[in-house]
Amino acid sequence: MALFIFLGHAVFAQADTTKTTKPPVTYYSHQKDTIAKKKVTYTSLNLENRANDHFLIEFSYDNWIGKTDSMRTTGFSRGFAFYFMYDFPFKTDPHFSVGAGIGIGVSNIFFDKTNVLVAAPNQTLAFTDVSNTFHFKKYKLVTTYLELPLELRYVFNPENTNKSWKIALGIKAGVLLSAYTKAKNLENANDVVVQEYITKNSSKQFFNSGRILGTFRVNYGFIGVFGQVALTPLLTNTAGPQINPYSIGILLSGL
Repeated sequence: MALFIFLGHAVFAQADTTKTTKPPVTYYSHQKDTIAKKKVTYTSLNLENRANDHFLIEFSYDNWIGKTDSMRTTGFSRGFAFYFMYDFPFKTDPHFSVGAGIGIGVSNIFFDKTNVLVAAPNQTLAFTDVSNTFHFKKYKLVTTYLELPLELRYVFNPENTNKSWKIALGIKAGVLLSAYTKAKNLENANDVVVQEYITKNSSKQFFNSGRILGTFRVNYGFIGVFGQVALTPLLTNTAGPQINPYSIGILLSGL
């Protein structure tokens, strides 16, 4: 009788052990990565001292869309701009931020044996061909704007923007500060210099007082490329045809 009781107890104990024992859990590598991966948030990153383009310098090739045959541009027309910017990261996703600031943009458009009569008492801005008479060896039109850039930015590495790709789309609102022509060294019809001097003529009468630019840029770290085009015309409605300046070039950014 005691033997039957002992055998019965052993059988039930074995059955209970079989029910409660669980096989070991195996995690595959992709499961481990999924479990370990955490969502990147504003609070999980240290963004207080990150550099994200608080200072921009732009060098560009400049030209005009819509220019007529009389507007005989030549050479490497160029521009220069610099901006101080503030950067505001999104709290929901620090890859995104808004950049806003202030700066100065200057454009130099060079002309070939053409006088641009910015100070003449005309209804329209005249571009006079002087190739068969006295003309200047170098001649350019310079416009300068006070500008307020606004950008939507995306950075691939929010914590180390100096070693990351960056993309920005934006606009610039500008106010015209000055418009003038600068001419150097008077030549005769045979392109021989007859007098060396520099002369300037300044007037904003033919130019719109404000402008809006659409902008795009791509950076890696502190260097990048950019493009921009005027969404508003350079000249007033009565001063001449619709001309939209554009620029393409390189930029340096930092801080």
